Amino acid sequence: MKQILQHMGNGETSIIEAPEPQNKAGHLVIESSVSLISVGTERMLVDFGKASLIDKARQQPDKVKMVLDKIQTDGVFTTLDAVKSKLAQPLPLGYCHVGNVKSVGDNISNFAIGDRVVSNGPHADVVRVAKHLSAKIPDNVDDESAAFTVLASIGLQGIRLVKPTLGEHIVVIGAGLIGLLTIQLLMANGCRVLAVDFDNEKLALAQQFGAEICNPSAGEDPVSSGLAFSRQQGVDAVIITASTSSSDPVSQAANMSRKRGRIVLVGVTGLTLNRSEFYEKELSFQVSCSYGPGRYDDNYESQGQDYPIGFVRWTEQRNFTAILDMMSLGKLNVKPLISHRYLFDKALDAYQELSENKSALGILLTYPTVENSPPITHLTLNSPSATKSSVTMGFIGAGNYASRVLIPAFKAADACLHSLATSTGINSVIHGKNNGFLQATTDTDAMLNDETINTVAIVTQHNSHAGFINKALDNKKHVFVEKPLAINQSQHDSVISQYKKSEKQLLMVGFNRRFAPQIIKMKQLLSGISAPKSFIITVNAGVIPVNHWTQNPEVGGGRILGEACHFIDLMRHLASSKIVSIQAHKMGNDTAVAVCDDKVAIILGFEDGSFGTIHYLANGSASFPKERIEVFVEGKVLQLDNFRKLTGYGFKGFKKMHLWQQDKGQKACAKAFVDAIENGKPSPIPADELFEVSQATLDVVHLLENKNK
Repeated sequence: MKQILQHMGNGETSIIEAPEPQNKAGHLVIESSVSLISVGTERMLVDFGKASLIDKARQQPDKVKMVLDKIQTDGVFTTLDAVKSKLAQPLPLGYCHVGNVKSVGDNISNFAIGDRVVSNGPHADVVRVAKHLSAKIPDNVDDESAAFTVLASIGLQGIRLVKPTLGEHIVVIGAGLIGLLTIQLLMANGCRVLAVDFDNEKLALAQQFGAEICNPSAGEDPVSSGLAFSRQQGVDAVIITASTSSSDPVSQAANMSRKRGRIVLVGVTGLTLNRSEFYEKELSFQVSCSYGPGRYDDNYESQGQDYPIGFVRWTEQRNFTAILDMMSLGKLNVKPLISHRYLFDKALDAYQELSENKSALGILLTYPTVENSPPITHLTLNSPSATKSSVTMGFIGAGNYASRVLIPAFKAADACLHSLATSTGINSVIHGKNNGFLQATTDTDAMLNDETINTVAIVTQHNSHAGFINKALDNKKHVFVEKPLAINQSQHDSVISQYKKSEKQLLMVGFNRRFAPQIIKMKQLLSGISAPKSFIITVNAGVIPVNHWTQNPEVGGGRILGEACHFIDLMRHLASSKIVSIQAHKMGNDTAVAVCDDKVAIILGFEDGSFGTIHYLANGSASFPKERIEVFVEGKVLQLDNFRKLTGYGFKGFKKMHLWQQDKGQKACAKAFVDAIENGKPSPIPADELFEVSQATLDVVHLLENKNK
């Protein structure tokens, strides 16, 4: 598989070869025939990638504030690492795609192998797309025309928000691709249309489709033209499809509108509004969201949960179908919009054209036909390098944490990085090549069966951890799994059962905070004290949207299972004593609080009489440090702020241990695990402690669930 990526750090556009994506439930794998470059969106991404760091910062002042806040809490070096990592993540380009279905995932009944479909898939010769982001193409609509479907749906959603009626006067500001498609759809709806743009060639196309035109660069005033067009009554509605930093289009739209006119923003403009322009006419202003209802809703797009047609008539998929019907009926003609065609292998020439030719419209990429091609699931990345390590690793997952933190940690520990497996293939190539992996793969089962690999790291969505652990242990692999071990009791019990069947395999959970240098120092200072200890751990967890996968009980298990387990383990480690009692309380239900389960107090009691409270709170300020650990014992206090500043009170010979850079122990954790395997030692964290912490975390979740009853 080949795919086009945009590097946001150095501005490079490239074609990357990767293993073919692995299909999954509710998804289609599609072999590509044509895709359309969205000149507005993709030119913006390419230009942003080429911009200097200063220009990037100027374009995203909200991100600059986030960076400054992070510097205050985490330090300069940690923040710089995070920013560099973010900019080093290439983005897939494209979302207007046509091809033939190659494989159909489970839970799909309305698509079959061989179907010709449109989708919002990227520019790649093979794509994997959710079923609700795809639609069948009518027989009398050719592939090139169908490639405009997704882009036209963006304009259609803007029209649906305007709610035009027959004979209304509607202005379209911006006669680019989306604008010209919107004009045709409005004409088909029985409206009179005025097109406003600075490009005579685009206006000529608008005129060809039946619109009247206005060119400000020729001295024509959009407001005067709009009023004349509406016979001095004021236009009924304005759809803004332009892309500009100026607020002029919004002001012009307001001034040309009639009383109670409607303005919908489909494109991107400045939003400095003049209240009086809107107030006096009682104008309505709305921003349109992409292709329509369902966009960015994970339950709809990824999980396949449709909206009932009786309540939501037009979802994004139904908008796709409506556009295809308009093409089939001859009401939408996109042929005049095609300005360039390139073979996919020459796609970089297409992006050169995109950057240099501001008048370019429909740039199509065409893909070679490959009949009955077997999927390529493995790709060699690097030649084997000399290494003395006996630890040969396969990684499952290459998301942000894996690529930015965990893979570099195991690389620094001198493990032999053999295979990197991801379901889409692209991340396995990008991060595999950069970190010296021998191969990238989308066939996880084959990797688990590979006898060359003796150790597996699992860094995937939480609901998959237990299954992968059991498969890896069954294949006699050592296992390092990023927390949590399991997200329910059944998974937890199955892992214990499988572990007991294993021979000499090590099992380790990524509880890295145990290995942080300041925690090691705290452990040393506490080791000579036999008196019970009191712990206070405060976690300023920050807000995660309610629809994020980690909040989903079936996928992420919730934030207590997914993150608070770190601090249950840390307290267990510092106490050096078994957990014997658990209490938990969460914030009460309130209409002002979307999620209560991430604002929690957990009280643990230990066998030696120690106790502690974990305040896991997602309702604090980002400018406040994220983690604080305090220990009170025998007239002494230890306080650790955000894994940077450790201060001792009452300890003879110890006052402070401050670090220039935050260190939460990830590298030391990986090295301890690798060293244990190489030297035939037990796991750095005993298995019984892992199971104890996993069970305690499940018990906390159970207690919190019962608070709702």
